[in-house]
Amino acid sequence: MNAFLFVLYCITMNYRLCCHIFLLCLLSLPALAQKTFDFNTTCRQAYKEIIQLKLESGQQLLNAEKAQHPHNLIPYFLENYIDFFTLFFNEDQAEYKKRIAHLDDRLDLMNEGPEDSPLYLYTKSILHFQWAAIRVKFGERWDAGWEFRRSFLQAKDNLKAWPSFSPNLLYYGAMQMVTATIPDGYKWFSNLLGMKGDMKTGMDRVKQFLNGKDEWAQLFHEEAIFYYCYLQFYLNNDKKGVADFIGQQQLDVVNNHLFTYLAANLSLNNQQAEKAKQVLEARSKAAGYMPTAVWDLEMGYARLHHLEPDAHIYFENFIRNFKGKFYVKDVLLKLSWHYYLQNDQAKADWYRKEILNKGNAETDADKLAQKEAKATRWPNRLLLQARLLNDGGYHREALRMLHGKTTADFAQTEEKLEFAYRVGRLYDDLGVDDDAILFYKEAIAIGETRKEYFAARAALHIGFIYEARNDKKTAISWFERCISMKDHDFKNSLDQRAKSGIARCKG
Repeated sequence: MNAFLFVLYCITMNYRLCCHIFLLCLLSLPALAQKTFDFNTTCRQAYKEIIQLKLESGQQLLNAEKAQHPHNLIPYFLENYIDFFTLFFNEDQAEYKKRIAHLDDRLDLMNEGPEDSPLYLYTKSILHFQWAAIRVKFGERWDAGWEFRRSFLQAKDNLKAWPSFSPNLLYYGAMQMVTATIPDGYKWFSNLLGMKGDMKTGMDRVKQFLNGKDEWAQLFHEEAIFYYCYLQFYLNNDKKGVADFIGQQQLDVVNNHLFTYLAANLSLNNQQAEKAKQVLEARSKAAGYMPTAVWDLEMGYARLHHLEPDAHIYFENFIRNFKGKFYVKDVLLKLSWHYYLQNDQAKADWYRKEILNKGNAETDADKLAQKEAKATRWPNRLLLQARLLNDGGYHREALRMLHGKTTADFAQTEEKLEFAYRVGRLYDDLGVDDDAILFYKEAIAIGETRKEYFAARAALHIGFIYEARNDKKTAISWFERCISMKDHDFKNSLDQRAKSGIARCKG
């Protein structure tokens, strides 16, 4: 009934009765329309399922909550986690096109929530943060930067408005750390967006939340562990500390697939291929987990790093099933290496050619694969085998292969450079620091002006050695030496690690 008809109805009926009815309607309508942020028991259980990558059961709980409490906004907020994990891990372009509109829809919904709640800005900040990561995966770097900026500023404002709301500490702290270590190649972007980071303050905030005892710290504890481990591992270079932390926390790497990924991925990047294989093989195969080709990717790396003859099976499964573009070129490169070392030159050549046709060159690893695909020469077999074994943590096996060799045994300058770096790295990984420094310096002398990354990485690792010795001044000089090297492979990622080292040393 429209307003005009209602007025006529009032004139012809008992006026007082109609006014009472009208007043009741006015009082009840706002209450019915008021949205809420209610992280109730059902939402908490849904979140727990989602964070373990049990996306189907998480969605079922959210559907039940929406039906029972249609004005609760938390289910819509948590559905973004489902989109995030699905798109971030699987990179399916068709799914991206289907789900991209969800961001604006959810932001509109969050805007209907009560502004006097700490969740009002917090939920929107997380939505922007997650979609910044998603947009990177789909090649939308400019849009990703703006999403990150919105998230950063909203988290900053929310911390100021609600200083006792502990979840602010986790995300704002993490973003402060990332912003503080943006490589010089992207510094213009952070300056343009008006963001300034702080490594120490950021990590202090992350740790404060991780060690917190309030209800929010308990609820988001598993998510906090995930971010803490990656920040400590990559930005604070505390690889041993992270490995110890994962063991001390007794993380459920069997039933929580997010922790499975965390443990396997960081093990691989910490030269622990055997540990990665154990984690991947032990993970729960029960129904209901998010299907992803990532497991084949990780297992392929773990097996290749021990020169195992079945590594290609996992890489080929990944290429066949993965819908995205990140690390595709790198996997094709690894397949070419695998067949090259297996003396199947025809397949090695075929996979090398495929590198130019598939994937993208967004990551440093993919850029290096693209570069190698255009090369006319193949790697030195001995150095390639030593490299793979070293990357997998089989340091003594690799060092035995190189025993008795010197740079004079290699004809090409790039081979002399790689040999010097590789022996330095092996001694470094075995704790023989003085010998490591000698070989690292030789690598720098050979390759400081070349495009290979070995010299810059040698300088970085000398910095790590002196940092561990608490000789901060010398460490900083080597980190700066790393940054000073121009136009080499992995420039941005190595610069970021060097900048992190300088920030740590300056305290």
